[in-house]
This record gives sequence, structure tokens and C-alpha cells, in this order.
Amino acid sequence: MAEHQHFLIHKPHGYLSQFIYEKKRHKKLLGELYDFPEGIMAIGRLDEDSEGLLLLTTDGMMSELVRSKSVEKEYYAQVDGVINDKAIEKLMDGVEIGFKGIRYTTKKCKAEILNQLPEFIGEGRKIRNERHGPTSWISITLTEGKFRQVRKMTAAVGFPTLRLVRIRVGNLHLQNLKAGEVVKVKTLQV
Repeated sequence: MAEHQHFLIHKPHGYLSQFIYEKKRHKKLLGELYDFPEGIMAIGRLDEDSEGLLLLTTDGMMSELVRSKSVEKEYYAQVDGVINDKAIEKLMDGVEIGFKGIRYTTKKCKAEILNQLPEFIGEGRKIRNERHGPTSWISITLTEGKFRQVRKMTAAVGFPTLRLVRIRVGNLHLQNLKAGEVVKVKTLQV
């Protein structure tokens, strides 16, 4: 039996976290970035508008482990407006969002305002001109991952997400991976 293969990728904005797209419109897929082995799967997803660390594996058991509620996922979110401590406290306590037509209160999480953005984030795509109002950055760390959860959470406290970058999954960090870069790793130790 062949050994499982694992990869870290810095998913760029505009790509789907999948390898096959059966709708008529063309979408950018992960397979366009690297010649991945057969049976590869993304562990969790980042929506088309999000970017950052994505783990890929041929090991379904590893996928289940990483997606479990015991593994933290950390995101940096650029939000519309100058976020305040009151909004951060609400995020940390849990906010009500919609998920599959049901109202859901998110679990407690870690959140903080970022006064300085690390260089490894890069400029990314241009969101808008400063004349349209200020923006700010926060770090938010979750152990769950509902569909577009971070975006829904920041909107629920009055600061919609403009740019979202996943920087960490467990012990694995985006660090110096450039957008679109893929690194094969021996194991995924989260």
C-alpha cells in the first residue's frame, strides 16, 4: 500500500478549494497550481473569496482529525471600519449567525485587534481606496468552521469582512508561503 501524501498550499484569492467543478462557468481550481497525486482532497475549505493556508492529503483519517473541533484554525480578517473592543468581546462570547436556514450561536473563540499586519500576509488584492472609509484587521481563532462563518460573525457585530486569510491550522502556519505556492510535507502534525 502506498504511503499517504500531504501538502500545504497558500490558496490564492479566486480559487475554489476543490479539483472538479461541474457547473458550466469556468472556475480556477487547485489542480491548476500543482500536479497533485490521484486521491488528493482538501481538508476543510476556504471559499473562493478567501485565501491562505489550506491542507491537502490523500489520507481520509487525517482529514477527519484536522476538521475535528479539537484543532484550532486562525484567521486574519480585514474588516470594514475601525473595529472596537466591544465588538471583539461579542465575537469572543459567540454571536448568532444563520447556517442552513437555522439561527446558530457560535462557540466561544479567541479574537483580538491587530495593530500591525505581519509581512507574510502581503498586500493581496486591492480591496478599495482609503477614501471609502477606514478598515482594520483582527485575528480570530475558531475550533469550528461553518460555511462562511468568520464573514458572518464579523458582519453580525457590524464590521463586514473585506479580506480573509487563514494563517494557521493547529501547529501548521502559513509563514512564508507565497500565494499559489505548494509544499509537500512528510506528515501533517497538527
